[in-house]
Amino acid sequence: MADRPPDPARPSRAAIAAFLAMLGATRGAAANTLGAYRGDLEQAEAALGDLLKAEPAALAALGAHWAALAPASLARKCSALRQFYGFCVDDGWRRDDPSAALPRPVPRRPLPRILSHAMVDALFARAEADAAGEDPAALRLLVLLELLYGSGLRASELVSLPRAAVPRDAPFLTVTGKGGQQRMVPIGHRARQALSRWLRLPARDARARFVFPSRGRTGHLTRVRLFQLLRDLALRAGLAPECVSPHVLRHAFATHLLEGGADLRVLQTLLGHADIATTQIYTHVDAARLVALVNARHPLARRADER
Repeated sequence: MADRPPDPARPSRAAIAAFLAMLGATRGAAANTLGAYRGDLEQAEAALGDLLKAEPAALAALGAHWAALAPASLARKCSALRQFYGFCVDDGWRRDDPSAALPRPVPRRPLPRILSHAMVDALFARAEADAAGEDPAALRLLVLLELLYGSGLRASELVSLPRAAVPRDAPFLTVTGKGGQQRMVPIGHRARQALSRWLRLPARDARARFVFPSRGRTGHLTRVRLFQLLRDLALRAGLAPECVSPHVLRHAFATHLLEGGADLRVLQTLLGHADIATTQIYTHVDAARLVALVNARHPLARRADER
């Protein structure tokens, strides 16, 4: 992401640029993350004026200014400002930190949307039928579906997967996730077969850098296009298009692994979560199985059966 030149009419722009440079250099923040921080800070600047001169009372009024936002969006914007002002104090842009006056919304983390096993089966049945012929686009979509549901990749990780990340024999992919963190992701037998078919296609440029190159061969498939392809597939499979997205398939991967008895720490590693609290959101979907487990295995349950 190219840096914008500081605007002399807005002194805080130089501080914002320095803050974003710090995030990129010391925390390995991804381009999407930096873009989100930039947008939040520039929107705050539009409301407050020069952020380097903003008073606590003005920051406190942001709650009313942003009242129409969802709690999660407000929390994210306030977090961006708190981090920005902490940086400004540390680096001498300001002597004081006014961020204590910001509102402190408590967002409720939404439960992930999930797909049933029957819905996943319908998607694969349609994709496999389409890919049975010689259509490269249909085969590509099958590979994308296999890796989203079979390996739990994020959309950005999948579309930007370099050809070098696919080893010739090992059943793993080397994936670069958020913050530039790399992890090894296993791929199942089905996905490996589909991926091998895709990479061997005569129509595919073997010199392409990415596994899923764009038409120009210099870039890769976009996340927006991936989203569109999945919604079209859902429609052809007889499902509501709004129920299917790359992230929903990632949720299904995690949910169905837990249902099968996967360990939460293993799932955290597979998903590339830095904090296991993020992974724990998936445990709600397995509540029925856990209740049945307690009823079947707990000593008090057995005593109740003996009465």
